[in-house]
Amino acid sequence: MRATIYHNPDCGTSRNTLAILRHAGIEATVIEYLKTPPDRATLKRLLHDTGLSPLQAVRKKGTPYFELGLDDLLITPRQIFDAMIAHPILINRPFVVTEIGTRLCRPSEVVLQIIPPLRTPFTKEDGEVVFR
Repeated sequence: MRATIYHNPDCGTSRNTLAILRHAGIEATVIEYLKTPPDRATLKRLLHDTGLSPLQAVRKKGTPYFELGLDDLLITPRQIFDAMIAHPILINRPFVVTEIGTRLCRPSEVVLQIIPPLRTPFTKEDGEVVFR
């Protein structure tokens, strides 16, 4: 199976998701999205394929979300989308794409929905064991 992960190596959830993929024997294409941000078409496809709106996929913590006024009730989804393109740190992570589907893997075990079943349990960085 092939997979692509839009990854931030500084994020524990993203690291755990990538580790689950590797534990499952999937060597994913890793795109460090802060170094190589998705273009408009790619981000639009990721949102479409996950069924998420820009508001559902925007990251607030540790980003300029509030400084940019994106919490204003009059902000449109298009404006949030445009802000995500201009400031990739606003894109929540990690997005994972496989032939089974696309998910925003928060928490990391959401990735289990789009990969074959694990053969053995996986232990996350915090010690939590996941298995399907």
